[in-house]
Formats: sequence, structure tokens, C-alpha cells
Amino acid sequence: MRKANQLVGATLAEVGRHIKPGVTTLQLDHIAEEFIRDHGAIPTFKNFPNPYGGPFPGSICTSVNHVVVHGVPSEQTVLREGDIISVDCGTLLDGLNGDSCYTFCVGEVSEEVKTLLQTTKESLYKGIETAVAGKHVGDIGATIQEYCESKGYGVVRELTGHGIGREMHEDPAVPNYGKRGNGVMLKAGMCIAIEPMITMGDRSIWMLPDKWSIVTRDHRPAAHFEHTIVIRRGKPEILSTFEEIEH
Repeated sequence: MRKANQLVGATLAEVGRHIKPGVTTLQLDHIAEEFIRDHGAIPTFKNFPNPYGGPFPGSICTSVNHVVVHGVPSEQTVLREGDIISVDCGTLLDGLNGDSCYTFCVGEVSEEVKTLLQTTKESLYKGIETAVAGKHVGDIGATIQEYCESKGYGVVRELTGHGIGREMHEDPAVPNYGKRGNGVMLKAGMCIAIEPMITMGDRSIWMLPDKWSIVTRDHRPAAHFEHTIVIRRGKPEILSTFEEIEH
């Protein structure tokens, strides 16, 4: 699990090196797929089944500005100065899954957007701190919700984090909202992906006709950060990494 997640971190860093105005999201997708396969893994998002339509065509999700999650890489989507793009990536390595997401700035972005990104990432780490054996899934969600809503942001309800292991999505669901003490109890050794999806405006979302891309109804920006962690009796261990990205 650790190796699969470290590879996701390295892939996100490799993609991040190429994020600049004029690059298409399809170019980023090709970079990610080649990097993952060169390291002996499979991009788990590629051909991922969809209950509403066809399988996912890309190796990463590339969600630009008001696209919250599941943005489909495309030759038509060209990054521009001031955009933000969340890149969600999954790998299957030796039968085990890694999953992580990072929201990048394209060139210089507004202070308002930077604050949204900073708050979303901070809420992820606050959620992780809460995720210890004996606590509940609701404790994680309540921590993230309280922090983001106190800053005036929307917390998407319809999409959640998840358990992860031999399958990319396993039980339990890990919502970014909730009540303390509610939900599944966390036990040492459980692996979960925590992934706040936070909107600058209203939390309401739509699905686009491609049956994948989820967007904010008010077209205001959204941010998304994700780590895969393992629950311990003490401090949880983060299996994925943002270190190389931020270096």
C-alpha cells in the first residue's frame, strides 16, 4: 500500500512539472499514464466503469476551476493563467491500490482562490489528525465540515472519501461532513482515503453530459485534496505524499 501510494505522489509531482498555461489536460494524462506504467503499475482510473455511461477514458482526473471532481482529460481543455486544476490519480501496484489528489495553481492565481486551496488542504490534515483507532468516521467529517464552513466555504455532500486496499473503493464511505461519534468505528490497520471537496460558493453540484465531470452549480471554483492513510492506535500514518510535489 505504501509503495502504491508513494508512486501516486511521484506521478502527481511529475504531472505538476508540466502544469503551465497552454498545456492541455490530455497532455497531462499521457504524461501520467506513461510514468505509472514505466514504474510497473497500472493506472486504476483508466476504463473505470461508470453506472451512468461509458468507462473513464483517462488515467487521471483533471478538474479545472469549477469542476469539482472526475474531470475528463481532453485536447480541448487548455490551461490558462490563473486557472486551478485538481489532479486525482490512482495506481494498482502488486495487487494493492494508491489514491491521492492535489489541486495545482496554473501560473499566478487570485488571493481568494489561494485561500480556498489552503483551507481545503488544511482541512484534510485536520481530518487526518482526527482519524485514530476508537474514533468514528463521523469525527473526520465533522472536523472537516466545521473548519471549512467556519471560513464560509461549501462542503460537497454527494461525494465522499472511502476505504481502500485490494480495491480502489472499499467500505466505509468517509464523508466530509457529519456528527462526532457517528458512523463506522475506526480500527488499527484500516486504510482509508480522506478527500475534502470544498467549494468557494454554494455546495450544490451538477453532473455534465459526459456523465463524469461534476461541477459547481454556481460555477465558482472548487478545490480537492486527498491522502490515503492507515489508522493506528496513535497518530495515523499518511501513505501518500505531497512532499515531492511541493518541493
